[in-house]
Amino acid sequence: MLTTVIGAFPKPKYLKLTDWFNTVGGTDTAYPTKLYDNELKKLGNEAEKIFQKATKEIIDTQIECGIDIITDGEIRRENYIHYHCRHIEGIDFNKLTKKIARTGNYECYLPTITKKIKFKKEFLTHDWLTSQKLSLKPVKITIPGPLTISDTISNEHYESTKEMTVDLSNIINKEIINLQKAGCKYIQIDEPLFARKPKEAIDFGIENLERCFYGCDKNIEKIVHICCGYPDKLDAINYPKAPLESYFSISNQLDESIIDAVSIEDAHRNNDLSLLELYKNTKIIIGLIKIADSNIENIEEIDNRIKSALNHIDKERLIAAPDCGLGHLPINLAISKLVNLVKAAKLN
Repeated sequence: MLTTVIGAFPKPKYLKLTDWFNTVGGTDTAYPTKLYDNELKKLGNEAEKIFQKATKEIIDTQIECGIDIITDGEIRRENYIHYHCRHIEGIDFNKLTKKIARTGNYECYLPTITKKIKFKKEFLTHDWLTSQKLSLKPVKITIPGPLTISDTISNEHYESTKEMTVDLSNIINKEIINLQKAGCKYIQIDEPLFARKPKEAIDFGIENLERCFYGCDKNIEKIVHICCGYPDKLDAINYPKAPLESYFSISNQLDESIIDAVSIEDAHRNNDLSLLELYKNTKIIIGLIKIADSNIENIEEIDNRIKSALNHIDKERLIAAPDCGLGHLPINLAISKLVNLVKAAKLN
């Protein structure tokens, strides 16, 4: 059985770049979006060298663990959303606006859309090419989705979320077409907001997801990742997640879409695995290790969950993964969890 990771890895200590996984967030002095520019300036001319060193370490770690489809660890990003937004014209990072996000789960200071947003210039092609040169295994690139971006920025221009997300989709599409031209085969859009706002996902979110991939060749693996949300620290309890029922609400429309693989969480909260039967054509990337829990899942329990899933979907369409990105975990914990994931996957 194939294995992959979702995106983020813990940054090495020598990379002095605050991100959402190692800050308390929530205030204009602590929130990582406020800190990013100054920290990048402090790295100076050494920034690219440091980024490549850290990326190589993360890629080598995944390869040593046995992961089949790897990522760059999102090493360059303060978070997976705002890094992308920095490359979009019309989003002001000097104007941080307080907003309640994720259906009321937290309050934060966010960059603000002040005018019609436009594609500025490609940037992920550089990130992917420099990462792919470090590996013989395919490197998957990750991109925040339009609905999720809309919930993680403030807006002073658009009259509706639907209007805003159409423009975001068209911008993302230009980035994806450039990635395709460069040779990238695995492209993942992260849309956790599909789980929190399934009605919006059904009304226009999945249509926008397809718009992001408009013009892609059939050999591009078009992936969407949909987790239900995570706390801002390891081993937090009672964090309000999106309802698991959302996965059922959006499954039929996703299965009928152009998406090749849907990534869901299953480790932090087990799904009713009859969910998998609703996907007749689509691959499922199933989360089998917890990413905000310091306990290490053993091989047997991961294997048992895989075997349970295989009662509902054929092996060729099931891919083993963590629930989400691994940025919350110390690197030794991340490695231990991935090693067990790979060993369990090899039993099937």
